[in-house]
Amino acid sequence: MMASRQTVQAMLLLAIVLPASSAIALEPVSGYAFLAPETQAMQDDEFGNPGMVAVDRGEALFREHREQEKHTCASCHGDNGEQLDRKKIASYPRYDRNLGGLVTLQDQISQCWETNMDRFPLLYDAPDLVALETYVRNRASGEPINVQTDGPLKALLQQGEVLYQTRLGQVGMTCHHCHVQHQGQMLRGQVLTQGQANGFPVYRLAKGEITSLHTRLRQCFVSFRAEPFDPGSEEFKLLELYLMSRGNGLAIETPAVRF
Repeated sequence: MMASRQTVQAMLLLAIVLPASSAIALEPVSGYAFLAPETQAMQDDEFGNPGMVAVDRGEALFREHREQEKHTCASCHGDNGEQLDRKKIASYPRYDRNLGGLVTLQDQISQCWETNMDRFPLLYDAPDLVALETYVRNRASGEPINVQTDGPLKALLQQGEVLYQTRLGQVGMTCHHCHVQHQGQMLRGQVLTQGQANGFPVYRLAKGEITSLHTRLRQCFVSFRAEPFDPGSEEFKLLELYLMSRGNGLAIETPAVRF
């Protein structure tokens, strides 16, 4: 039976007062290791990687100067993003009390876009925002993921883990079933990976498009017949926090190429 949103919210509240579960701890392995050699070669080739189209679009937005505007992204962060903090990029999602708590990289970019550049806000997962996220993460390519797991994020991380292990949809699947319990097995002709998030946004060959993490989560939910949460929702941000923390130590690969 599909868990209702109210049931999920109740479980998240319970996670605040209960200790973390004894989930199976896996040595993080990037989805890159599960790719066929020719797909690995495609990802490694900047001219052959189809996700670089999103990087180019993000770069254009990063440098874009509109009439009567004082700032561009590049005026603060360098023409090629060389003044961006690579280590900080690798630490998202982060906790920022001034921005309301849990903040993803899309949240941070959107906040700068609206506040510092005085532009109309971009909706979560809007194409331009995904392009900017892809460009910014690409600037930190190779930097190890280093998401904080203590302090104010500890309780939020536990809530993300609860969501990861909650049965959802008409078939009662969890993220844990595919990416931990059955990792390495085949499903619909594809090898089940650990579901690591170090390459997002990724270019999905099956869809022929750049895909953000929240969009990929929605696609997963639909595949096991569950009603997906909205991009930018509290639930998906909690899942993003947990997923990124699982990959601590893995190098950023954005834009990765995946099936």
